[in-house]
Amino acid sequence: MKSLDEVEVKGRRVLVRVDFNVPLKDGRITDDTRIRAALPTIENLRSRGAKVILASHLGRPKGPDPAFSLAPVAERVAELTGSPVDFAHDVVGPSAHAAVERLEPGGIVLLENLRFEPGETKNDDELAAALGSLADVYVNDAFGSAHRAHASTEGVTHHVGESVAGLLLAREVATLQAILADPARPLVAVLGGAKVTDKIAVIERFLALADTVLIGGAMCFPFLSVQGHTIGTSMCEQEGIEPAASALAKAAGSRAELVLPVDLGLGESVDEGAQRVDLDGVDVPDRWMGLDIGPRTAAIYAEAISAAGTVFWNGPMGVFELDAFAAGTRAVAEAVAAAPGTTVAGGGDSVAALKRFSLDGAVTHVSTGGGATLELIEGRTLPGVEALELAAGRQ
Repeated sequence: MKSLDEVEVKGRRVLVRVDFNVPLKDGRITDDTRIRAALPTIENLRSRGAKVILASHLGRPKGPDPAFSLAPVAERVAELTGSPVDFAHDVVGPSAHAAVERLEPGGIVLLENLRFEPGETKNDDELAAALGSLADVYVNDAFGSAHRAHASTEGVTHHVGESVAGLLLAREVATLQAILADPARPLVAVLGGAKVTDKIAVIERFLALADTVLIGGAMCFPFLSVQGHTIGTSMCEQEGIEPAASALAKAAGSRAELVLPVDLGLGESVDEGAQRVDLDGVDVPDRWMGLDIGPRTAAIYAEAISAAGTVFWNGPMGVFELDAFAAGTRAVAEAVAAAPGTTVAGGGDSVAALKRFSLDGAVTHVSTGGGATLELIEGRTLPGVEALELAAGRQ
């Protein structure tokens, strides 16, 4: 991929694919992390005299829908940059063309939600060409969308003169590839969340690459079930039973040690009033459910993390949103934050946990990728990244 500093942008129209898929409530942004993550690229371009055109999706609208308009995002970008942002009320229509025509060097335009155009997710070449016609240079800084071959992530690269990686995307790719290629050891992977099927390829990749794989969250229950333990009413993905059995079999001859909980935090329901009972063991009684790893497990996991040269964490250890069941996730978050080696956290829940415990600034790298992060770890080709690599070969 070509980098941002390899292209001349002064006085040129630069289309930047960003990831402004932020949470909204009553038309207000509740978390602007993704907007802030794009600021270094935006400010780099502005300082170099580029005419900046921002493009993003928001949610999954079925055509134009005011509830998914990027207008509130334009206001927030203006606040964060201290610069006016001209909001186009369409993607490639008259409003967009007029706004781009008005742009001065250092100015910013934000296009309306890309997914208001049905051709976006279909990687429609006509839409890609229309997007390309707005710009002289294309910058992809939306790592969170790099695993999708959409008109704004793949198709557009065929219709602009130069296509390069933004600062965020380049950093994400370099950081994650370094974990896979040459990590400081021991490499410890901490994997939680609800579903084994969502992360089985990641688990298997780390069994071959890591030194230790720590499993938490509801996805530990298919593993425990395979081992013959009772799980009570714990969330246990039935489709995850076979992959868990396969992973356990592979772990027996793998480089990495696969570690499962040795105790659990139980509750009778998932609600604010639920009382926690710590179980010394992992055989969950009837009518009870495992909602967190237990204190002994938390200590074991924290010790492994503290000795790591590299840590990759994706997924909480339990229902950390409820205070009664947050202890395991807090212990892991604190251990990751205090670890002396390189620490990488990815996935919305892991990031949310770090924020809840005021630890997000203590991690080496917080990935914005979600699905893209996991697919890159799995070893899959990301269409948005591959498009930039191919474009560099054509330029």
